[in-house]
Amino acid sequence: MQSRILLIGMMGVGKTTVGSMAADRLGWTYLDSDAEIIRTTGMTVPEIFERRGEAAFRAEESRVLAAAATSEFPVVVAVAGGACREPDNRRRVRRGGLVVWLRAEVEVLARRVGRGDGRPLLGDDPLAALRRLYPERRASYERLADAVIDVDHLTPAEVTDRVVARWNQRRAGQRRHAVRSAGAPA
Repeated sequence: MQSRILLIGMMGVGKTTVGSMAADRLGWTYLDSDAEIIRTTGMTVPEIFERRGEAAFRAEESRVLAAAATSEFPVVVAVAGGACREPDNRRRVRRGGLVVWLRAEVEVLARRVGRGDGRPLLGDDPLAALRRLYPERRASYERLADAVIDVDHLTPAEVTDRVVARWNQRRAGQRRHAVRSAGAPA
């Protein structure tokens, strides 16, 4: 059984906060895609966009996701918001472990991202940008999600409780399946 949880969803939905909390609770490693890109390139996301362009950032996103989705150790991954647009990344996420879509209304996301500092795709009007980006990404999130958690009216601790509960349900279901399979006549 793959001990990996991949959190997907739009920027501002809480993947970083919830991912870190879930990893702590499970005693696993936590990996934030954007933070890993910054660590390995030595540049912030806006710097990568400015100096190397969006395509270079997307390549870094794919590299980080490929490593996280095949890790040999238990990990909770906060998947970069736009990573699921690429077909190869969708395959990586789907095969990577339990996929949990943290979902929020666009207005909630806009409040959370504020002015959009550090988020080049949001430009000068984060609400308008999120209204444009969300429909483009929603179908990918829907297809990939093993579980959906609506976060609009939940605290990070409540969202974390639900993520960990989904993991425990999946693990229990896999154990029951393994026991039934082992007990079946050959």
